[in-house]
Amino acid sequence: MGRATLIGFSAVVMWALLALFTDASGRVPPFQLAAMAFAIGAALGFVARGAGLSPAQRAPIPPLAWVVGIGGLFGYHFFYFTALRNAPAVEASLIAYLWPLLIVLGSALMPGERLGWHHVVGALMGLAGTVLIVAKGGGLGFDARYGFGYAMAALCALTWSSYSLLSRRFPAVPTSVVTWFCLAAAGLSLVCHLALERTVWPEGVGQWLAVAGLGLMPVGGAFYAWDHGVKRGNIQVLGAASYAAPLLSTLVLITFGFAEPTWRIVAACLLITAGAALAAKNLLSRRADDAAFGGDA
Repeated sequence: MGRATLIGFSAVVMWALLALFTDASGRVPPFQLAAMAFAIGAALGFVARGAGLSPAQRAPIPPLAWVVGIGGLFGYHFFYFTALRNAPAVEASLIAYLWPLLIVLGSALMPGERLGWHHVVGALMGLAGTVLIVAKGGGLGFDARYGFGYAMAALCALTWSSYSLLSRRFPAVPTSVVTWFCLAAAGLSLVCHLALERTVWPEGVGQWLAVAGLGLMPVGGAFYAWDHGVKRGNIQVLGAASYAAPLLSTLVLITFGFAEPTWRIVAACLLITAGAALAAKNLLSRRADDAAFGGDA
């Protein structure tokens, strides 16, 4: 289970590159960018199948698994983009980032799972760290005028947490099926782009490489890793540790000169790291006990 949890966490690391690659992709509209990135993510899955890295699809996939997978990948991005169009980015992002907390709390309803106080406290510490990062512009100001945008952000959080939790109910569905989820999400994103946006292509090699990076990692490869993690790893630990995404994203932006280091970043780092460690205390203590047992053998 520890290895699967680490694989799932690698998705969080890849999501930390989302802001950097999105910024570097130029002025490509959101739904067009999503369609391009999802298409690359699907191509990644087809290449992996051809290389023998994914199990062959033999057993039929339950219809609900298709609804959960396609609805999760496309629905999250649809609601997120809609929220950003109808509400200030700070408040919308903070509401959207309630999904890790919802995963931790919702995991108590899953078969074979038990929610502990340390999972809840760890997730809340991660949320507090996220507030420090997202509200860096000088505080939050929720305004009733943006109620629709806030509702879309809430649906964004609910969609991804539901997708993550419900995916765990289909452990027999191979991760390779994410290929088709990405392909369907690419098609739906293309429909939204054609209906709502004007096509703007990337300019120069750098912007095309940024689009490719999105499809290979945060809007592609990360979904395969996340699927494996939520199905076979410790979902409470993954939920709490997911709050590292905005922190890691900010650190990446600082590294590449797109942001400045502040005391908020240091405080957020401490809160998120401590929260993740607290949420994972059972897993960490179990690994320590196993190591000690092995050492005595």
